[in-house]
Amino acid sequence: MAFDALPLRAVAANVLAAVEYGQSLSQCLPSALASLPATERPELQALCYGTCRWFHRLDGELNQRLKKPLRKPDRVVHHLMLVALFQLRHSQQATYAILNETVEACRALDKPHLTGLVNGVLRAAQREGEPQPATATIQYSHPEWMVEKLRHNWPEAWAAILEANNAQAPMTLRVNASQISRADYLQWLTDAGIGAEPTLYAPYGIQLASPCGVDKLPGFADGAVSVQDEAAQLCTTLLDLAPGQRVLDACAAPGGKTCAMLEQCPELAEVIALDQSAERLPRVQENLDRLGLSATLMEADAANLEQWWDQLPFDRILLDVPCSASGVIRRHPDIKLLRREADITPLATIQTGLLAALWKTLKPGGRMVYATCSVFPQENHRIIQRFLKQERTARLLEPDVSWGIDTTAGRQLLPDSRSHDGFFYACLERIDE
Repeated sequence: MAFDALPLRAVAANVLAAVEYGQSLSQCLPSALASLPATERPELQALCYGTCRWFHRLDGELNQRLKKPLRKPDRVVHHLMLVALFQLRHSQQATYAILNETVEACRALDKPHLTGLVNGVLRAAQREGEPQPATATIQYSHPEWMVEKLRHNWPEAWAAILEANNAQAPMTLRVNASQISRADYLQWLTDAGIGAEPTLYAPYGIQLASPCGVDKLPGFADGAVSVQDEAAQLCTTLLDLAPGQRVLDACAAPGGKTCAMLEQCPELAEVIALDQSAERLPRVQENLDRLGLSATLMEADAANLEQWWDQLPFDRILLDVPCSASGVIRRHPDIKLLRREADITPLATIQTGLLAALWKTLKPGGRMVYATCSVFPQENHRIIQRFLKQERTARLLEPDVSWGIDTTAGRQLLPDSRSHDGFFYACLERIDE
């Protein structure tokens, strides 16, 4: 999609259209950002993420205001009005600027015949205010299937999950324990005028009072600290790492957990970072290089052992499986538009296959940590329950931790608007037959 020579709001409308037709923000936003001057890029990112975050609520309002849907060739103007509605409802920008610049963007999109409609709809929205949400889908700005699934799975917590998904995620750091203590790095931040506090559960985590660029973080370039959510950091505490172990990080990209393991136990004998995406593995190497760490990177389908396994068993395996990512929606709000309910069963099939295949590579007495960034039981404890019934050599370990909900087959963290993402962990030990 060409973005060149378009004003910012027109670019945002094209990005939103691309997301609606199946591209993620991470796929279509980089080229859009590159088309704009550096000074406008933060605003474009904020518009695209914000409109995705509130898409279903904004779309509900816009559909109420339109007498009939726009024709498919004019659909980009629908997205343009969503961007403007987002600004009306969630920004401090002057109303006249939003209206005038949106009308100009409509012309730039070669839709001059719709400028009157755009102007009329937005003026009415400004004059009348936001209508009362008619459904939970509109109120909480999530697709209907997700609202109902969460209501069914978490009857006491579904509304809190939806609200947390709509909150801005905090910026959380992982201190490199091989370089500096958390207490010393907190002091370093204080000296730099950056507000922060230790995370509640992750022993090397620090949550910033407000996000900042990594270039502002003391020692970042030298590997003193990395950006990683608190929930994702907990994998290393569950793995029980020790010197001399051979460790597999399956589905490793972008490498945050690989690096965390090496930071916290530099004397590991070997860490293999495996991922089937050739495009994402360089990111793993970049993270390792910045931190001064070393791992063996391999491109392969983890479930196809003949592609990569050398028949030497692992002492520890982290299996962070592909999932719906329903626990990290606040960081990736385009998930609301991209994910479908029909995706969950195929994902569960992949997860089950990975678990069964990689179990064969685990040494007797070894430990596997199964992880997802999902809040759906179908991808989490139900997978573990079935596996434990089918695999006689598998035993569930119950770690002594204070976080998460005990599902009887692993621990579930639900997204918290003030701290961690949604995550699931289960610890499994291989026993002799």
